[in-house]
Amino acid sequence: MDKLGSYDVIVIGAGHAGIEAAHAAATLGARTAVFTLTLDFIGNMPCNPSIGGTAKGHLVREIDAMGGLMGIAADATFLQSKMLNRGKGPAVHSLRVQTDRKRYHMYMKQALERTPGLDIHQAEVVALDVVDGTVCGVITGLNGYYACKCVVIATGTALGGRIHVGEAHYDGGPDGQHAATKLTENLLENGFPIRRFKTGTPARVHRRSIDFTKLERQPGDPEDTLQPFSFMTRTALHNKVDCYIAYTNPATHKVILENLDRSPLYAGIIQGVGPRYCPSIEDKVVRFQTKERHPVFVEPCGEDTEEMYLQGLSSSLPEVVQNAMYHTIVGFEKLEIMRPAYAIEYDCVDPTSMEATLESKVVRGVYGAGQFNGTSGYEEAAAQGLLAGLNAARKAQGKTQLVLQRHTSYLGTLVDDLVTKGVLDPYRMMTSRSEYRLSLRQDNADERLTPIGREYGLVQDDRWAAFCRDAELKQAELARLNSTKIKIAALRPLAGDAEIGEAGGTAAELLRRPGITYEMIAAVIGRGEGVTSTMALRIATELRYAGYIAREQRIIKDMQRHENVAIPPDFAYAHLETLTLEAREKLEKIRPLTLAQAGRVPGVSPSDLAQLSIALLKKG
Repeated sequence: MDKLGSYDVIVIGAGHAGIEAAHAAATLGARTAVFTLTLDFIGNMPCNPSIGGTAKGHLVREIDAMGGLMGIAADATFLQSKMLNRGKGPAVHSLRVQTDRKRYHMYMKQALERTPGLDIHQAEVVALDVVDGTVCGVITGLNGYYACKCVVIATGTALGGRIHVGEAHYDGGPDGQHAATKLTENLLENGFPIRRFKTGTPARVHRRSIDFTKLERQPGDPEDTLQPFSFMTRTALHNKVDCYIAYTNPATHKVILENLDRSPLYAGIIQGVGPRYCPSIEDKVVRFQTKERHPVFVEPCGEDTEEMYLQGLSSSLPEVVQNAMYHTIVGFEKLEIMRPAYAIEYDCVDPTSMEATLESKVVRGVYGAGQFNGTSGYEEAAAQGLLAGLNAARKAQGKTQLVLQRHTSYLGTLVDDLVTKGVLDPYRMMTSRSEYRLSLRQDNADERLTPIGREYGLVQDDRWAAFCRDAELKQAELARLNSTKIKIAALRPLAGDAEIGEAGGTAAELLRRPGITYEMIAAVIGRGEGVTSTMALRIATELRYAGYIAREQRIIKDMQRHENVAIPPDFAYAHLETLTLEAREKLEKIRPLTLAQAGRVPGVSPSDLAQLSIALLKKG
């Protein structure tokens, strides 16, 4: 076997997780290599051609705030932008953009190519070289050996991938890639707890075969309200395309129900567990039989292609059944399939075998990210990739690794859920998963995480300078609003029919009233220096919800008492008879880092937590 190189960090896979991991590790100065089955699929979007969405948009902002690539790439390649949940409170506002699938791939490929200290290899990694429980290198399918200190596994759905379309099934990854099967065998040999999950992808169809006059048009947000993902994007954004909505109907459902025996999911051929919150159309029709229709979101795959993506119609039915099903939908009567829908099974690890740093407890120096850790979604993968790459680099350099607590971020919540609670099906981030939603808004991701990214070496000088400048402008504007008084009569002509009260006050006090906006205040006293529409919305949110935010911060501070109580890594639970047997078994397996994390382990009751607290106190 030929030794071809030596690295600090090797990343396996160049999807959304692998990209962020490789970029983060190299940015920290670690000599890094990323291995991918093909250079032509770096940053590929095998499923929906979009970035963001409910809670996922928060993750993208957090990745960007810490110096990652996804937000900048989404801004550079976007086709249409929408802020979701505008009718609800600011805690759940989430940005989602349609992206140009091909341009996104090209942007990310070039971003990696231009990252100093990063080598890119087209090769399949078939084995880890493990000595005395620690990774020492990787072996490729061409018998190449690369030594390393740490490895990040970001294999997506290619690991043990198996495609299903009706009765047809074969080993493979998305979009015609081949499957990586040998690495699974090696991971099992090394003791990794491997499990089987499943996901699905809808069909891609030809634009000319859709009658858009029969569909509901879905334009992007108004141009003057568009917000970028990246805190570094300062140029104006413009919508380029429309999306559309079609609907299934009873005739569609009849076709599906009559052919369930041809679905590998219902025929028992697929053994992997599918995503709870993104079911196939077969699942929807079976589980929600009282619903007469389900929405189908028709999305363009790019500016220079006629392919359209049918969001909401993932399926593993045979292609002939797919055709019959689509043709029952109004507007799809003559639909032409370009790429049929398919289901894919793949291998992943039980994430409770990972530390909160995303390092494996089974083989030291190995980190996991993305679908390998049991999650679904580009955004969840990219966020984990950034953390795994950062920590792999710091371990290789002998430095302290980063653990993000739940109250700091959605990424911290995501990782804590994975390593503490585990998953029964592919994990999807949702705003309801966080108990600190009002503090973890997408608009303040930079204030929460950019200082951490700077401390740990990811945030570079240009981003830090921009962050500090924005912070100064915001504080200056808050001071101005708190010191400038306005008579209510000056605002009445701007308020229309809105009820804005009788008395005047400071600009900050008036902004707390529901009928008054920052733009109305600015029309009277002028706009603060450098205050963009995005910053204005953030200022208004913080003033309007100040009492609620302060209350949540008090809860966080109270919870920190338990977060600050560390549990020794070798703490003996087995002989702690004051704990229930279930609690002892779960705590022995998870090995929580803190008392607060122990309290979130399923099966550990408040009584168990109190007894554990007493035991820790006795041990000093």
